[in-house]
Amino acid sequence: MEDFEAKSLLVLGRQPALGLAELESLYGAEHIKPLPGFALLDIPAEEINFKRLGGTIKVARLLTSMQTSSWSQAYKYLTENIPAHLVHLPKGTFTLGVSVYGLDVNVRKLSADLLGLKKIIKSSGRSVRIVPNKSLELNSAQVLHNKLTYLGAWELLLLRDGNRTLLAQTLFVQDIEAYAARDQARPSRDARVGMLPPKLAQILINLSYAQVEKKAERSKEKVNSNLPTPYSLLPTPAKGLRLLDPFCGTGVILQEALLMDYHVIGTDLDPRMVEYAQKNIQWLVAKYPNIEGQVVIEQADATSYQWPRFSAVASEVYLGRPLNSLPDSEKLRKIVKDVNTIVKKFLKNLAPQLRHGQKVVLAVPAWKNVRGETFHKLPLLDNLKELGYNRLSFVHFKNDKLLYYREDQIVARDHGGGYATAAAKAT
Repeated sequence: MEDFEAKSLLVLGRQPALGLAELESLYGAEHIKPLPGFALLDIPAEEINFKRLGGTIKVARLLTSMQTSSWSQAYKYLTENIPAHLVHLPKGTFTLGVSVYGLDVNVRKLSADLLGLKKIIKSSGRSVRIVPNKSLELNSAQVLHNKLTYLGAWELLLLRDGNRTLLAQTLFVQDIEAYAARDQARPSRDARVGMLPPKLAQILINLSYAQVEKKAERSKEKVNSNLPTPYSLLPTPAKGLRLLDPFCGTGVILQEALLMDYHVIGTDLDPRMVEYAQKNIQWLVAKYPNIEGQVVIEQADATSYQWPRFSAVASEVYLGRPLNSLPDSEKLRKIVKDVNTIVKKFLKNLAPQLRHGQKVVLAVPAWKNVRGETFHKLPLLDNLKELGYNRLSFVHFKNDKLLYYREDQIVARDHGGGYATAAAKAT
């Protein structure tokens, strides 16, 4: 990391390990320097395919590193430099928002200082509007509503990193309205089978990315595999690749893969889920008419079905019976055993259909124990090699950090634990 030259700053989501895993799969560990809740990349922010990322909230262009961790010194830097740079923006009202991470300042002081900054900017002859801070950080809705990624507006991020402060300008922010439209507006939904968030579906797809797509790109360009991946070979649309979801449910992973230009194959044992997925994909294609991917959705038993040829596998497996409260120990043991049996049969069926090194990315259930303090995981996670799989590990964190859940959830989704990125052995 001594030669690492950061060019962009990424604000990660609620469970940052998932965001890091996604970035590592897409761009490679050598392009990333993790910070608590954030990531630095040596890739220009403009070249990051942000719409594809499910685990990143904001992507910002790194402007400078100030050799201070003092808010007053950082604020002084802003007062001296912002007016000088406004000459490069179109005439009209300049809109400014500021998000502060880790610096010793409260909202009242921040707001007062920003009003002082407003007076300084106005004294230079420029009309300015300051976005008010309800907290030290502006949320995605505030950035979107105030159009802070548009020409003539800035959101500046100030992040304390040890004894220095990083200053960055937001270029992209997570479009929460678009996610909500793709989730809540779908015609067929069923809370009883679990509703996979579109952002999490994107992460699963992206975790399946590196070994398939990067290899294809390198082969096409005849790039020496011993060299670092150049920016021109970083993630591009996945045209021509076919993604399989063997437990497709209502089709969330299928829809997100289509939006990434994959062809998709979806199967589910429940004919009602197949019908729901078909209706949802029809709705998606009508909503986004530029979708070109081919779609196959069929009723099938994942423990015995022979699928057409596919490029990658990303799926949320059977999560077990729905739970409204913590089950007793005996009931939980039975649920875990039932799910473990189904997933084990599925993996045995899938293994001979995989090519050497092909990735299988699965969200598998993990259950809170009776006291709600820790999680019970599937027993098969400790026996993947016996099933014909190797667990792939990450550079920047341990796999046991890849657990997706809310505090009120009884059943979590486990993406690490040795299972989320299992790669097939030669068969």
